[in-house]
Amino acid sequence: MSNEHEVLVEKKQSDLKRKVERKEGEPTPAFVGASWGALLVGVAAYLIGLFNATMELNEKGYYFAVLIFGLYSAVSLQKAVRDKDEGIPVTTIYYGISWFALIVAISLMAIGLFNAGSIDLSEKGFYAMAFVLSLFAAITVQKNIRDTQRARERD
Repeated sequence: MSNEHEVLVEKKQSDLKRKVERKEGEPTPAFVGASWGALLVGVAAYLIGLFNATMELNEKGYYFAVLIFGLYSAVSLQKAVRDKDEGIPVTTIYYGISWFALIVAISLMAIGLFNAGSIDLSEKGFYAMAFVLSLFAAITVQKNIRDTQRARERD
């Protein structure tokens, strides 16, 4: 009986080690899942809102382009900031353009929503929150991908 108990205890311990075993610097699966979930929820909510909106097609195209521009500029800036922090060469012009692009994307969203007379205030808030959630999640997903890659390269 004692042998069976010891075998079960060893099996449980090895199962726990397998589940917890992550490489140093690698994000947890829960954090990775939450990041991807936030990105999908933010982008999906924004796009569903655009699809259901009563605004004209050119307005929908504007808000779609601002979302894509914002996502790209946020990821680009995050990469430039991290590269610079890790001693990877980043040109000053690229670093500056990355900041400028993100500021322009956020400004275009704010100006567009401020001047949109056909959109209710609650709908404006919805688009703004979905936009911010999407930008934040895109940065986090990119960071997780890079952290995972870096942790695997160390082995």
